[in-house]
Amino acid sequence: MAINREFYGEKNLKAIEGLENQLIKLRVVVQTSEEFLTQEKNSEGFQYGINEYFSTVGQFLIKLIEKQETLNDDHFTKLSFEELKRENLELYSDINSENYEKSFANPRYAVNKLGKDAGQPLSYIYINIIECVPYIFRGRVIDLASLAGLFIEIYEAVACRKDDIEKNIRIMVCEFISSEEEIFKGDYLYWKEALNHEFTQYTDLFKNDDLNDLRYLFKYGKYISEDEMKIAEFLNKYPKEKINKLAKSIVDAYLRGFIVENKDRGDRDSVPVLYSIGQEVILRAMIEELNKVGLSFTIQRVLSSDINKQYSYDHKFDRGLFFTKEYGELFIQKYKEGFELNKKYFDRATGPIIIEAFGEKPFNPEKKEQSIKISSEQEGYINIMESKTNQIIDEFYPDENTSFCIIAFPTPEIGERFEEIFEDTLEMNMMENEKYEIIQQHIIDVLDKGDYIHIKGKDGNETDIKVKLPKLNDSDKETNFFNCVADVNIPLGEVFTTPQLKGTEGVLHLRETFLDLKYENLKLQFKDGYVDSYGCTNFDDEEKNKQYVKENLLELHDKLPLGEFAIGTNTVAYMMAKKYDIIDVLPVLIIEKMGPHFAIGDTCYSRAEDLKVYNLINKKEIVAKDNEHSIKRKENVDEAYTNVHTDITLPYEEIDFISVVTFDGEKIDIIRDGKFVVEGTEELNEVFEA
Repeated sequence: MAINREFYGEKNLKAIEGLENQLIKLRVVVQTSEEFLTQEKNSEGFQYGINEYFSTVGQFLIKLIEKQETLNDDHFTKLSFEELKRENLELYSDINSENYEKSFANPRYAVNKLGKDAGQPLSYIYINIIECVPYIFRGRVIDLASLAGLFIEIYEAVACRKDDIEKNIRIMVCEFISSEEEIFKGDYLYWKEALNHEFTQYTDLFKNDDLNDLRYLFKYGKYISEDEMKIAEFLNKYPKEKINKLAKSIVDAYLRGFIVENKDRGDRDSVPVLYSIGQEVILRAMIEELNKVGLSFTIQRVLSSDINKQYSYDHKFDRGLFFTKEYGELFIQKYKEGFELNKKYFDRATGPIIIEAFGEKPFNPEKKEQSIKISSEQEGYINIMESKTNQIIDEFYPDENTSFCIIAFPTPEIGERFEEIFEDTLEMNMMENEKYEIIQQHIIDVLDKGDYIHIKGKDGNETDIKVKLPKLNDSDKETNFFNCVADVNIPLGEVFTTPQLKGTEGVLHLRETFLDLKYENLKLQFKDGYVDSYGCTNFDDEEKNKQYVKENLLELHDKLPLGEFAIGTNTVAYMMAKKYDIIDVLPVLIIEKMGPHFAIGDTCYSRAEDLKVYNLINKKEIVAKDNEHSIKRKENVDEAYTNVHTDITLPYEEIDFISVVTFDGEKIDIIRDGKFVVEGTEELNEVFEA
């Protein structure tokens, strides 16, 4: 594995040169702290806690600095698989579920030991140090060196016994995080790695490595669970002809996305790829298919199993520590500077192919008072910043010239029947477009007669909502609904529209749903098309439930518009979920095809509303692309987008009816008692009866 430390520039090389001096200082910090801990054994208070922090985190910093020196070309060949596995587990041991309760990465432990003023920022710094692990595996040391420098600076301030040291620590950390250099380098280096063909850390792996030698898994520096090992082993033995067929179908769907969305990629020729570790056999075959059609690739992002979901949840709102109006303004400025420097890479990128993994057990988080919170004032600043940064993305990476394709496969964590589930998922992902396009058109033909759609639940599901449709000016040439099969997202199976907000009223209720997190009795009340009130029953306290929905589903917005209404038609996927009892671990990508779904936030056409799009089967133009919220872009783009799009699916079995109500008041059923009743859709019900 050739590590290209020069890729990150002169500052990275200087940081490497300075590590030796930092190492000397860190050893003194650890030694002095341990001497204090020995002398004051089992003491209480800030002084004991801060020395425990310096000892623990200092040792980890030393380990990382020493580790980066060993990561040369033969590191992964001279060590055995078991040795590399042990090394990987040790690097992430402090945040695994066994050790996390007594880790300074846990805000509860840090605050209890150090107080809120020092505990929160020092916990934040520690998790940033832990996140340097994959960086050093690709030669990026600049982050580690700057954090080590801050750590030493904090130690020296404590050693001087300055007054009000706890608050001074908080100020030091916030000033560090808010510096121009720290703000700039994060996203600049992310995109430089993601889109630049000179970043060969991962692309070399696909060209050169023997994927049967699973030691390659540890080259990423990411946490590697048994799941990654098992899926890699499984795919190595999987029939090559099936892998090749799958790879071709992904590339065909990706290219089809440009056609169905009427997009011109021009001379763009580079596909950024996102995937989960263990899927490299699929990626290698897919890359060969891309090359056949004249496309190259870069690796935008590599995902691995979450070692501890509570750890991730505890730090979800850490930017509340330092986020100010001034920080947001500086972030926007530096974000654009980074994009300008990476412009030549954006000019080649065609949009991503994403291969997800699913199967992780559902997670119901614990809310901790010691975790950092976002204030209502900060919410406003964050929303402004996100709006501005998305405008920058659209400027440099325009939607009208790029597309995407997303597909997902199970991992062994899904259970004992993993191989059967994988096989069924493969077949589901390769269902016949042409057949379902015709079936779905029958549904669209009825929907296009409507003034609004009425959706009502049954058997304890309290959903009762009316979704207002735009009026078509010329039904021979126009349609409200996109006929979506397998192109930008796989598997096939939905028809979707942008509802009008005024006239969209009612309640959406799900007794239990999984949207990354678990929601019990989720209720969203819509008024004039916006989520007007909301709640769930995850906690005993009503306010906690409201805050949980706001933080995690509404993503800190007080209200969100209904950006999409769709009817999923993939009854095969639905029955597969029922057959294996896996609905709680399926990704939204699949779940949204398994019944009607409501997307809160932006429309499906966000930032590409003016691009003319046609259904291929009848050449009708889709005209329902804007609603009363998105159309604000004509006057003030900052008010037009929420930067949220979350799909919430209602299961077939909980549907009393989905009916179209025409302008004359006629009611036409689409689904009745959980089954499709439009003429021409009979085949969709066959799997229910099998």
